[in-house]
Amino acid sequence: MSLAEKHFSLIAAAQLGDPVALDRLLQVCQPDIRRYAQRNCLMSDVDDAVQETLIILSRHVHSVRAIVAFSGWLFSIVKRECWRLERRMFGIEHLDEEKAEYWLVSHTADALRHDLVRTLESLPPHYREIIVLRDFEELSIRELTQQLQLTSAAVKSRLHRARQLMREYLLA
Repeated sequence: MSLAEKHFSLIAAAQLGDPVALDRLLQVCQPDIRRYAQRNCLMSDVDDAVQETLIILSRHVHSVRAIVAFSGWLFSIVKRECWRLERRMFGIEHLDEEKAEYWLVSHTADALRHDLVRTLESLPPHYREIIVLRDFEELSIRELTQQLQLTSAAVKSRLHRARQLMREYLLA
């Protein structure tokens, strides 16, 4: 059962401007927001991402057109806040949609594949392995822990660092 399904009446009341319902909705959503932020943010950014997401939720809950879409809307906000905080931390300029689209269109599929291969080859073997297993072979975190004989936290940490190194290489 999704967050929206569990709290349909609470979301509806908050959208209608009920301050008590909004306060309760923020309390109910915070643990889910935190869990999602812990999976998508740098550990140092989790609290900030949660706080920013709760602020956005309180200001824009009325803009959710379909209550069944609430969970997706909320988690997209968390993900966007994680990206924003990470870009700020690493000094990476925000690429708007037009610039990103132009960059992709201006490179051939072969050039993009070549960049990806070079990036993967530049990684240390243990980072390359986890990227290939997770992103190409689509193993779950549980399957990765079994195959690599690591804890779940170690797998997530290694995967995060591997993706971070790839991003740094590609942006350079």
